[in-house]
Amino acid sequence: MTDNANPVRYAAEGKIAVICIDNPPVNACSQPVRAGLMDAMQRFADGPEKVAVIYGAGRTFVAGADIKEFGKPPMDPMLPHLVDTVEQQEKPVVCVLHGTALGGGLELALGAHYRVALRGTRVGLPEVTLGILPGAGGTQRLPRLIGLLPAAEIFTSARQVGAEEALELGIVDALSEEEPRVAGLNFAAEILARGDGPRRIRDLPGPKVDAEAVGDLRAKVARANRGQIAHLSALDVAVKGASLPLDEGLAEERKAFMKLMESPQRRALIHAFFAERKVARLPEIEGVEPRAIAHLGVIGGGTMGGGIAVAGLLNGLSVTLIERDTAAADKARDGIGRTLADSVKRGKLTEAKRAELLEKSLTTGDDYAALSEADVIIEAVFESMEVKREVFGKLDKVAKPGAILATNTSYLDVNEIAAATARPADVLGLHFFSPAHVMRLLEIVVADKTAPEVLATGFALARKLKKVPVRAGVCDGFIGNRMLRVYRLAADHMILAGASPYDIDRALVEFGFAMGPYAVADLAGLDIGYMTRQRLRPTKPAEERWGDWPDRLHEMGRLGRKSGRGYYIYDAENPRGRPDPEVEALIAEERTAKGITPRDFPDDEIVARYMAAMINEGARIVDEGIALRPLDVDVVKLFGYGFPRWRGGPMHHADAQGLDTVLATIHDCAKEDAYFWQPAPLLARLAAEGGSFASLNDD
Repeated sequence: MTDNANPVRYAAEGKIAVICIDNPPVNACSQPVRAGLMDAMQRFADGPEKVAVIYGAGRTFVAGADIKEFGKPPMDPMLPHLVDTVEQQEKPVVCVLHGTALGGGLELALGAHYRVALRGTRVGLPEVTLGILPGAGGTQRLPRLIGLLPAAEIFTSARQVGAEEALELGIVDALSEEEPRVAGLNFAAEILARGDGPRRIRDLPGPKVDAEAVGDLRAKVARANRGQIAHLSALDVAVKGASLPLDEGLAEERKAFMKLMESPQRRALIHAFFAERKVARLPEIEGVEPRAIAHLGVIGGGTMGGGIAVAGLLNGLSVTLIERDTAAADKARDGIGRTLADSVKRGKLTEAKRAELLEKSLTTGDDYAALSEADVIIEAVFESMEVKREVFGKLDKVAKPGAILATNTSYLDVNEIAAATARPADVLGLHFFSPAHVMRLLEIVVADKTAPEVLATGFALARKLKKVPVRAGVCDGFIGNRMLRVYRLAADHMILAGASPYDIDRALVEFGFAMGPYAVADLAGLDIGYMTRQRLRPTKPAEERWGDWPDRLHEMGRLGRKSGRGYYIYDAENPRGRPDPEVEALIAEERTAKGITPRDFPDDEIVARYMAAMINEGARIVDEGIALRPLDVDVVKLFGYGFPRWRGGPMHHADAQGLDTVLATIHDCAKEDAYFWQPAPLLARLAAEGGSFASLNDD
């Protein structure tokens, strides 16, 4: 007998109750699923079946909570009550795991008395990535099952555990090669044959607590998740629960969970979660079919071009890379080989696969004619309009009809580049971030004549390369680099007024960035900023302040990490850099020459000015349509510029602060520099209306 009226189906196979969760695409534990499972548990308790098997239809067990319920009032039955109901059954319950069993999916399985996993299954408790902790027993049952430290390492790191490791740790009882339903029936038959009863985790003793080991883990977690509260909260609740009866531990877990649900970090991380998924939803390409992508062409085999080629190879594309001559092409091939060898060392690739990619999937040379069959051709040459127009003129002659011609420019006018071809509708910008095979952001720049199917193909390529794509309009620097120039100028202005570059870096690291702007400049190379300033110098407004010391550092041969000196000194003693007194002396000389009396900048003022400049320019970019929505700005800064995810992105952070607070900072700074600190019209308008940037993210 079966019941197909809801996403949970119940069938009797002799003495075995077979309960199937069928809520595609990932069997999310939504309210109808929870209600269906509660009904199934009641039916099992009242019925003649002796063992229950719970499994998931489709490609996975329960992959987690239903994201559509995030931020909405909770609906009964709640997951903790469901898990407890499963655990309290008087007859044994088996969960069969396949695909992924994450978050609430694993917590549901921990409520069962036995767990079977198919090979290839991954389990985990990733809730800390959303600013919360496992709230349905994960911090209490998993430590009782496998020990405090192994469990805490799993839920504080949010890592996914493979099936074999899960068996070794004791998370699951057996592995199976069968499909889920058969695996469950076979295991249930063994239970019946042995006469085994329920085996509840709640009946296990609390885990032992090694105070020294917990302290070491706590320090490690704090270092890895600087500024975040969920990870340590999860660890603390697990430690506290170790000495309590399970029900009291669960109550402590729930109390901590509800507290985190109200935290600004949870709101920021949920915003980032949804923004990452929403950013690729564009009305202009809805229903537009992308062109086929199998063969990728790359022009330029330097750091960026080589990284783009590696990204293509690792994601199943054939790649043809063209350099200026045979020697440069051979050098590029060697560089790609080394990068792939690093993937082998990290266990991401086998040596046999690396050899196959280099032999069968990669072609290098110096003849543009080799690009004649490429579906997408990405130019990654020197950042010069003259050079790029020359490249696109050549491509126009060799690329097949329908091939997409893309430029990886960081700043230059894509419309002007497209004008070098007779097919501007096939041209767009694909702005990768270095290293291109690692960094997830891809700015997709739409020129005036870019065809909708070309834009759709750009987004399809991003998905194939496992990138996070953001649509950007044409302007100097697009979204990310345009903003970067402005908030870096705000930092430079603070230095002219008396701040130290090292104080600025420290304050912003404390705010949550992995590195401050001057450490980042050293990492990228001071020649990058120098070339940008030289390019913009002829059009620089007379009213705009511009410090001279960055150019002097470049002229002194201080190029950053690659030369051993930039803003910081890099040597064997301090490979990550230490402050350089000579830099501060150089800046002091400029202040004296300009008659500036330096003043101190407290950390909170540094952060307020830096963020206000970033937010203000972001508002301009949205208002001008360069970015479609504030969330697009947030995604760019989160995935390409190291903005702390737990703060949600600059536009979300502005809403969290209050737009009137940001505007007040701008007005205050304008007393010193009315030209630079002009409020963006959108920011001023929203602040006056009591509005928010979030309101502009709605469909």
